[in-house]
Amino acid sequence: MQPHRISTPLSESRIMELRAGDNVRVSGVIYTARDAAHKKLVELLEKDEPLPFALRGQIIYYMGPAPARPGQIIGSAGPTTSGRMDDYTPALLARGLGAVIGKGSRNAATIQAFQDYRAVYLAATGGAGALLARTIKEAQLVAYAELGPEAIWRLVVADFPAVVINDAYGNDLYAAGRREYAW
Repeated sequence: MQPHRISTPLSESRIMELRAGDNVRVSGVIYTARDAAHKKLVELLEKDEPLPFALRGQIIYYMGPAPARPGQIIGSAGPTTSGRMDDYTPALLARGLGAVIGKGSRNAATIQAFQDYRAVYLAATGGAGALLARTIKEAQLVAYAELGPEAIWRLVVADFPAVVINDAYGNDLYAAGRREYAW
């Protein structure tokens, strides 16, 4: 089966076409953010202050880029554990965030938020940061430089590979896999 080719910003209709288990290739702009940046973003939302980028239809990738070597756009760009963002993700989805990319399972409230706000959770392959970095064509610091690798970066990607784990219908690929392969 051919992967879904998706481009940012994501439309609601495009999000609704995706199902848990689908392979995707993402092209366009995605933003990086991890724990510390998420905390700052949610604090801005709580104060009704502007965010450093518009959320509507965007994708946040849970990663902290390794420093680029000379001649490179970015260093290793692998995913980090998504569960650390579970306390913050529903608030961002409520404001229009279309998808997130990371690795590992999400808690029940976050899985429900993907359904409530019509968004998806995508997983990238852990341990493949050097290969994933090859899909990044541009990298620009956006906000919170003081956070070092947890700063927010704007990445332009071409055919970034991921798998839909949680879709907007409440399906969970990890849960389905555990049921299917249980002894």
